[in-house]
Amino acid sequence: MLKQIEGSQAVAEAIGLCRPEVICAYPITPQTHIVENLGQMVDKGQIEPCEYINVESEFAAMSVAIGASAAGARAYTATASQGLLFMAEAVYNASGLGLPIVMTIGNRSIGAPINIWNDHQDSLSMRDAGWIQLYAETNQEAVDLHIQAFRLAEELSVPVMVCVDGFILTHAYERVDIPEQAQVDDYLPPFSPRQMLDPANPVTIGAMVGPEAFMEVRYLAHYQQMQALGLIPELAEAFQQQFGRDSGGLVKPYRSEDADTIVVALGSVNGTIKDVVDEMREQGVSIGSLSICTYRPFPRKAVRSALQHAKRIVVVEKSLAVGIGGIVATDVQMAVAGLHKPVHTVIAGLGGRPITRDSLRKLFHKADQGHLAHLQFLDLKHALVHEEIARMEGQRHSGPSAENILRGMGTIASQIR
Repeated sequence: MLKQIEGSQAVAEAIGLCRPEVICAYPITPQTHIVENLGQMVDKGQIEPCEYINVESEFAAMSVAIGASAAGARAYTATASQGLLFMAEAVYNASGLGLPIVMTIGNRSIGAPINIWNDHQDSLSMRDAGWIQLYAETNQEAVDLHIQAFRLAEELSVPVMVCVDGFILTHAYERVDIPEQAQVDDYLPPFSPRQMLDPANPVTIGAMVGPEAFMEVRYLAHYQQMQALGLIPELAEAFQQQFGRDSGGLVKPYRSEDADTIVVALGSVNGTIKDVVDEMREQGVSIGSLSICTYRPFPRKAVRSALQHAKRIVVVEKSLAVGIGGIVATDVQMAVAGLHKPVHTVIAGLGGRPITRDSLRKLFHKADQGHLAHLQFLDLKHALVHEEIARMEGQRHSGPSAENILRGMGTIASQIR
């Protein structure tokens, strides 16, 4: 059914159609509307049987989800930013126990300074936690990926994050096709857990493991992720046959078959990138793009295949590994190792800074002309940063360096505000 609907409400309705049996909720911007809508749906009896549990923290939310899943229930939760970091220990436990929990990440920056707007620092900080990570480009894809996520999680018995850009998608109103319950039921079978705690048949899960077996346990987690590389395209194909839409999969190339320059990115920014690619194609520039939908497990072979004919690769990412540069770009470099192609890292959109078509157009023209630096910060306020660096360097020789640097960082933040 076509609806003009807020992204968060669309995601909530998709979750409801997946018939979760336990929803653990601790609201944090920008995922609050998702769990609010789910709470109302449970209260009205629109999702049943389902227990909606308000908890005291994000750590508790994931802990309750772990207990529910281990007891054999289809479990769901959502979080963002500092909330994801607060539950980090439990996030690792969920994957270590092989529990098929589905969690929405309303992607948001991580402080300090405090910032509630979108980037990918939160989910990428958990990229090695053993969860499958799927990134939505549109609200329609956010709906579709959640339906696929439950089936993927339960077929492999691994947890799945569906990453949805905060505000850009979660709070945007647009037309979304919400499936019918019968369609979802045909695609997603009832939950049949591989493991379940049962007082009548007592077992222990997550017990102490020594050096003689710990590596093997971690390898099995890695093996399951490698299985996902084959299963994700199969589930996306089955979804397309059932619902008539091409959503999900590993990667999505766009006008890249004959492109000299290919731009790689995660999430909603791919829509803006495609618009710029279309404009530049009309001007005769050989450029295309590659959207990575599945970031964990990283689809190395699919990325390599999509990029093998490019002369140069530009990775636009909403994250920064402080002290080195790109996060996604590092994985892309690994994927194209030996092909002798330059991979340029562009850090963009941190803390919700707009990524405009004009800025991208200038960036891609520089790349096409071979003038793009290896690491670049899009729309960085260079004058302000250089002024503060010069001041800090001067004070470094005349006073307590740590105090002066912290004062300088505070000055930059206050001037930008």
